[in-house]
Amino acid sequence: MERRYWDGKVSEIKKKIQSIFPGGAWNPLYDTSHLPPERSDVVIRLEKQQGAIRVLVVERDHTYARASTVLSVGGIRQQFSLPQNVQLSLFSAEFLRNINEYLAVVDDPPLDLQFNPSGYLLLASEEGAAIMERNVKMQRQEGAKVCLMSPEQLQKKFPWINTEGVALASYGLENEGWFDPWCLLQGLRRKLQSMGVLFCQGEVTRFISSSSHMETASGEQLTLKRIHEVHVKMDHSQEFQPVECAIVVNAAGAWSGQIAELAGVGNGPPGTMQGTKLPVEPRKRYVYLWHCPQGPGLEAPLVADPSGAYFRREGLGNNYVGSCSPTEEEEPDPGNLEVDYDFFQEKVWPRLAQRVPAFETLKVRSAWAGYYDYNTFDQNGVVGPHPLVINMYFATGFSGHGLQQAPAVGRAVAEMVLEGHFQTINLSPFLFSRFYFGEKAQEHCIL
Repeated sequence: MERRYWDGKVSEIKKKIQSIFPGGAWNPLYDTSHLPPERSDVVIRLEKQQGAIRVLVVERDHTYARASTVLSVGGIRQQFSLPQNVQLSLFSAEFLRNINEYLAVVDDPPLDLQFNPSGYLLLASEEGAAIMERNVKMQRQEGAKVCLMSPEQLQKKFPWINTEGVALASYGLENEGWFDPWCLLQGLRRKLQSMGVLFCQGEVTRFISSSSHMETASGEQLTLKRIHEVHVKMDHSQEFQPVECAIVVNAAGAWSGQIAELAGVGNGPPGTMQGTKLPVEPRKRYVYLWHCPQGPGLEAPLVADPSGAYFRREGLGNNYVGSCSPTEEEEPDPGNLEVDYDFFQEKVWPRLAQRVPAFETLKVRSAWAGYYDYNTFDQNGVVGPHPLVINMYFATGFSGHGLQQAPAVGRAVAEMVLEGHFQTINLSPFLFSRFYFGEKAQEHCIL
């Protein structure tokens, strides 16, 4: 089916929503402007009462011990291959730098994100040099401060790097580095609670929907669904709590594909919009912490090697964190968060030591694992409404860069819900409908 044909049908659907679902589902009042997409199960906008907006955040684990947010390395960069991702991270950098203007709470102490603006240093082989040049040109056009470096310039600025096999490097001069994810998470939660947002520890197990069938001008039958009740299984109980709602935001991270299935997303004939699934699944990623007395000093940025290995400093005591993503054949079982230390010995360490000879003598001190909400289609975010489950919105699928883009994505979802379209950053390429049309918004700079 051609896109403009479907777009015409969507317009037709919108015009009929008011009569199908009295009250109208395309103009709800909801604000998710401070919602990070990788930590929450489901955000529910309860029915509006007495002029107020009531919001419920359903969390499976109120300790966040397994949350992707707190298990990440806390990086932020603008060195992406798509302009939308550059724009998202530029806003998020501004948000983080002015965190206490956005998230201040009366009588509470200011937040200290411990933002370290040491930048990202991406290395390219001869094969990837031309692509890097194109990416940096685009990044600069979008307002990012990034410079290109030759191997000679690289060796002069960072003498601890072995430049063998490096044809070009790109270095973030501003708004890149890393911060404390736990501090951001707690700051967001504190602000939300001060605004009256409710938090519930539990698990969404069922959606109750009403359906309506409509016929398009071409005679095709479509089934529209509207969620009006969510069943939440309470913690340490077999009972569930029914929650009436007007809007559902699926921000369940690695598990958002399962939540979408509960709502009927993808439960239709193959090759149709109703049969199109949300292609987001959990992928386990390891992070290792090591000590190396002769390692790179305080000026070291986060370094991403052409081999896929990356590392950054951790604190001031010659400690470092890093890893690399496995190949498809090496993907570990996501059923647990156990760490494979052999993966470091066999896959990570040789690449690190080849690039930074001082790392030959490193000693691993600890490690942990976390989840990517991995979009198997194009490794990019899914933002905005579902075309047929008309009051479910997505903020998921960022495949490892969700935390750094959370403030901008929250703003984008709020714009879509409140105004019916993106206002500040056009994220139309990130809409769910691209999975049906086969139109990839491929992000190539994934660490």
